Parts: sequence; C-alpha cells; structure tokens
Amino acid sequence: MAGMAALQGAMASLSVSAPGAASTSSFWGNRLATHSAPQPGIRFMVKICPIEMRLKRWERKKCKPNSLPVLHKMHVRIGDTVQVIAGREKGKVGEVTRLFKHNSTVIVKDLNLKSKHKKGTEDEPGEIVMIEGPIHSSNVMLYSKEKNVTSRVGHKFLEDGTKVRYLVKTGEVIDSVEKWVKVFKEGNSE
Repeated sequence: MAGMAALQGAMASLSVSAPGAASTSSFWGNRLATHSAPQPGIRFMVKICPIEMRLKRWERKKCKPNSLPVLHKMHVRIGDTVQVIAGREKGKVGEVTRLFKHNSTVIVKDLNLKSKHKKGTEDEPGEIVMIEGPIHSSNVMLYSKEKNVTSRVGHKFLEDGTKVRYLVKTGEVIDSVEKWVKVFKEGNSE
C-alpha cells in the first residue's frame, strides 16, 4: 500500500507541458526538450511517389505493406501502336498516349471518345469537350504498320546485350533508340 501511495505521489509531481511551451519538468533526471531534433545517427527518407491514380470514391485498390497501390506489369508502353481487339472500338488502330498501371488501363489517341461537360465561368461559357477514355490493356494488341497485322510481344537480347521487345509474328523490333528519343521529347514539351 505504501508503494502505491509513493507511485501516485511521483506521478502527480510529474507534469508535462504542451508542445511549444517552455518545459522545466524532468523525467528520470533528464530535461524535457520542447522540440526534438533528429539524432545524428538517424536519417529520414522521404519518397515522392509519381503514381497517378484515377479512382472513384467507392473503389478500393489492393495495396502493398507501404500503402502504395499494387502496380501491374503491362505488355504495352507509351508510344506503341496498338489495335483494339474487343469492345465498341474493335478493329481501330491508334497510339498509346498514357498508362495507368494501378488498374491496367491505357489511353489510345483519338479512340474511345467520351463527352465531358465543362462548367462555365464568368469569362468563358460552358462547353462539351470530347476526351479519350481508358481501355483495359487486355483489349489492345500491338500492331505492325508495315505488315498490317497484330501480334503478341516477345523479349530477346540483341548482339550488344540490350534487351528489346519484338513482335512475335513479324520479328519486328519495337524498342529502338530513335523511338524513345521521340517519346521523351514529346513528354518534356507538354
């Protein structure tokens, strides 16, 4: 009983002030700091996540332990020429302009057009704008412009050791230095 009274007395004498206020109380003989500075041996890393998410309010995506969404591997990349193999736009050919890896969808230039109603402001009137909607990546297939045929994608190593993608039916190499320079220049200009 005496031990409990001593513990209650010690707890009552210990007072911790609000953050930012000057603190004079101590805990086990150490002075309490008003703000804590990082210790010299500890480094904090801040990762910036450039992932673009287009989710509805009611959608729930499966996440990894670090709370980032699970990203799917896709057989198409930005700048690839594809043909739609299913859906309303079946048979049409276009170029991939954007990828959404969290739900495995792509946006193909001038395909799957949808109308978006923009609200007017004091300066500009409202209008109806046509935008490209996403298409699931399983509904598009890589397309060869030279031979006018769709094909699956394969991977192989060239003589210099670089890994490239190629069309299985035609053997045409998709990845080339000139193509990637063009894609990066277009991306930087936007």
